[in-house]
Amino acid sequence: MSEVKKIATRESYGNALVELGQEHENLVVLDADLAAATKTGTFKKAFPDRHIDCGIAECNMMGIAAGLSTTGKVPFASTFAMFAAGRAFEQVRNSIGYPHLNVKIGATHAGISVGEDGATHQCNEDIALMRSIPGMVVINPSDDVEAKAAVKAAYEYEGPVYLRFGRLAAPVINDNADYKFEIGKGVTLREGKDLTIVATGLCVSASLEAAEKLAADGVNAKVINIHTIKPLDEELIIAAAKETGKVVTVEEHSVIGGLGSAVCDCLSEKAPTQVLKIGVNDVFGESGPAVKLLEKYGLDAAGIYEKVKAFIK
Repeated sequence: MSEVKKIATRESYGNALVELGQEHENLVVLDADLAAATKTGTFKKAFPDRHIDCGIAECNMMGIAAGLSTTGKVPFASTFAMFAAGRAFEQVRNSIGYPHLNVKIGATHAGISVGEDGATHQCNEDIALMRSIPGMVVINPSDDVEAKAAVKAAYEYEGPVYLRFGRLAAPVINDNADYKFEIGKGVTLREGKDLTIVATGLCVSASLEAAEKLAADGVNAKVINIHTIKPLDEELIIAAAKETGKVVTVEEHSVIGGLGSAVCDCLSEKAPTQVLKIGVNDVFGESGPAVKLLEKYGLDAAGIYEKVKAFIK
């Protein structure tokens, strides 16, 4: 059996920018002295005149991106999620969100899988922060194929977009030839009738693996990939909740304000359903190998399996 290909979605981001840059001269990339880590260095090498290193000044970078967007450019402002959503929140809110400018934010190194960099750099709150900004689209792709498609969709979309990418290599679960990305539309990856697992980002592949473990126990789980957390595919989630009667959300993010909260907001109003939220449970991360941290916080396949199994009992 061949080994599953793994690629970090931050790598996908850099490669997608180069592909788009070849097609669109109005695409510009900004970075905050992290081009090697965010992988925008790939774009810089191909298009040095369209890459702007703003230095370690993320708030200023968002203002520059906002200004560029008013001249017809499509700027992708890139840095770690902790700095994009955390340090620069006011500028994103007031300079990009409020005037609804056509700025794309490429936020890499999100979640606890940042690993050894520790709690200060493991942003588990960014989805909650970005969801709160009116008109902001929030996208969290699951793999290389989806990440590249998301970057293209973000370019084509008129308005502010927050794109969340990871440091850790993620299994490629989508078929490049058949995959179609649409903002606001989730993807059903596995059919099932006993419960629905709604996952996003890095946790999608682990949720699929957990579903296979559950199947061995006679539990048939539907698995839905929600790559766009805002706007949420409410129709797909409501239909699945009504069909299976139980919903589990899985995310590499705080259980407060992220995918789980978005799903609960939807279901409590339109289709009351019992929901289990799996994520980071109101604690900070810690320094350690990414894979070990995912295991410790119960976000690997084994951890998801155990929590779902207890929930359905």
